[in-house]
Amino acid sequence: MATILSTDVLCKAHGPLMLFEKAMLSFDEHDKIGFIGRNGAGKSTLLNIITGHEEADSGTVSKHPNLRLGYLKQLDAFEPEETVLAFLLRQSGKPDWFCGKIGAQFELKKEKLETKIASLSGGWQMRVKLAALLCQEPNFLLLDEPTNFLDLNTQLLLEAFLRDFHGGFLIVSHDREFLKNTCTHTLELEHGLFTFFPGDIETYLSFKEEQLAFKIKFNQKIDTEKKKLLTFVERFGASASKATQAQSKLKQMRKLKTMEIKHRLKSVRIVVPTVDPRKTFAVKAQNLTVGYGDKIIAKDIQFEIDRGQKVALLGQNGAGKSTLLKTLAGLLEKKDGTFAWNNRTEFAYYDQHTAEKLHPQDTISSYLTRQLAHDLPPEVIMRMAGNFLFSKDDLDKTISLLSGGERSRLAMAGILLQRPDVLLLDEPTNHLDLETVEALGEALKNWNGTVIFVSHSRTFVNLIATRILEVRDGSLRVFPGTYEEYVYQLQEEEGLNVASSPLPSPQDEERESALTKAERHEKIKELKRAIIKVEKELDKLEEERSALMKLFTQDPLTFDLERTRTLTRLETMIPHAESEWTRLTEELEGLSKNPS
Repeated sequence: MATILSTDVLCKAHGPLMLFEKAMLSFDEHDKIGFIGRNGAGKSTLLNIITGHEEADSGTVSKHPNLRLGYLKQLDAFEPEETVLAFLLRQSGKPDWFCGKIGAQFELKKEKLETKIASLSGGWQMRVKLAALLCQEPNFLLLDEPTNFLDLNTQLLLEAFLRDFHGGFLIVSHDREFLKNTCTHTLELEHGLFTFFPGDIETYLSFKEEQLAFKIKFNQKIDTEKKKLLTFVERFGASASKATQAQSKLKQMRKLKTMEIKHRLKSVRIVVPTVDPRKTFAVKAQNLTVGYGDKIIAKDIQFEIDRGQKVALLGQNGAGKSTLLKTLAGLLEKKDGTFAWNNRTEFAYYDQHTAEKLHPQDTISSYLTRQLAHDLPPEVIMRMAGNFLFSKDDLDKTISLLSGGERSRLAMAGILLQRPDVLLLDEPTNHLDLETVEALGEALKNWNGTVIFVSHSRTFVNLIATRILEVRDGSLRVFPGTYEEYVYQLQEEEGLNVASSPLPSPQDEERESALTKAERHEKIKELKRAIIKVEKELDKLEEERSALMKLFTQDPLTFDLERTRTLTRLETMIPHAESEWTRLTEELEGLSKNPS
């Protein structure tokens, strides 16, 4: 595979903070890479440097002449009065029929194409950006948090598109499930260093843990050996008869080197203050109608949510999920019907604007102090700040100095300090890094309070949802199954599930029955020869992979680019060979079972 994009000794700092130094990266034309790292590590900065929106301090970016780069960034590029079609035309330079064809893949049809982008929800705006990206016919994509504000239906369409995309891509995402479903390689930026791994995110994180455990165990062994040698030297160093041996032991000690373990990033561990357990309902609704202004979004809504349940509100963007949540929070007036909270229920509401409303001149300490519930001790503030990665030295920082991700973490910490019985959360994971998303999910899963939430993060919903309510076609239904079953149903509806063994068509059956005995015999011989050939090829590829993996095991700390590339090639070729073997075997079995 040809290298289509690379960096040479790339350096970038923000003030005194060095984001990365002497970065040597190389991306092939078919690499499908998940890019992970903490908020503020420099992931978006690298993408901006590659696209020319930001300059590196030193070093170069090299692009192959055939590279057609498609870039999806976090910030919008829409003009105030621009319609969907006008934006697609401006971004791509393609004719309107072509833009309409691409837009239709994301349900951007007819009147939607003439709609002003500013009037669309965040999810629909993301669809517009994705359509504009594809209109440019790129062969390598840079996607910065593509699932933010993207509903599950569109996520599934995007996943299917990326799986079938013939080019390569580099995706920044905090959603492990999305990365698992789309990426075969992993790139991490940590401590200013890039680590490229020829495997998916699950394999990489396991490998990383194993490496850390190996280093710790190795260093413990070295420390034990040094103590033994030091004991010998101290005991016999003054003895004339043992002086030579003591000097030899000192030399041995100097040669014993421990493995460097860089200062580990502070681990996110979130603890939510428990609430008084009560076995009763939290909220119930009867014939509820919700909307805003003169517009009705959903009606005939009926449900009862018990205390302690973790309820996911799912559905397409614009269906009414956020409207329902705001109505329950009292931010919107109900249009008709009734809903009632249990009279002893305290709730807190969080949405994407909560962090934006924090006062810029407030300090972290003063904000958290005001949020603290009256029955919680003051020391909880420091503990909660630490939960969300704010140190003691950070407490005097003003909010104006915080990044978007830090503000989101601070706003969530403040809400948890209120110690509500119920959390109403609208997209709580946007702008949080992967580790914080998963830590928050684990904390809420183990919390004894009630959570009613809207989220398009597959990982987050998988972690905590105990019940699914779907807003669809202007009403609400209780989905009877699990979240995995819900996702499967949507895939079926979108036509994204491919049957593993499709039924033969009548034409296939006629063609098969038309084979003469001699033709069938010859076909069987041909298939057997092909199977033997593929098996030999598989054995050769497996041997080559085993030899490489042995080298990785013997020398796990040395990064060899050529060795990594070879392993990546093998990891691509082996599944293809296995798939071909399965196809040939099934065809042979079909002919053998149906002799003429």
